[in-house]
Amino acid sequence: MDRDGYPEDDELQRIREWDWKDPYGLADYIATLWYYPDFWHREGHKIEAHTGGWSGNESIIEALQQNEMWWLWCWWSSRRGGHYEFKLPEEPIDAPTDSKPIPSGEE
Repeated sequence: MDRDGYPEDDELQRIREWDWKDPYGLADYIATLWYYPDFWHREGHKIEAHTGGWSGNESIIEALQQNEMWWLWCWWSSRRGGHYEFKLPEEPIDAPTDSKPIPSGEE
């Protein structure tokens, strides 16, 4: 973060590129960058985040949205005024490493 508390470009890029199969790691990383720490609240697998109107926090949300798979898996809701809810998977994410189709009749 810079001296005024704004996330640096490399920190935002790290968010964009974070492995989506590590949703808790990314959530913990964001918590270290969030300008108003009380506005990023995680309890178990649920997160409530409020940007507080801080453009640095808005930049973090934008970078998070660009991490499309993380956003797809974890975004729950958002509403006006910079309020977001996320639900991290309760079970580990196991993405298939082989995308071969299942032959018909076999499951």
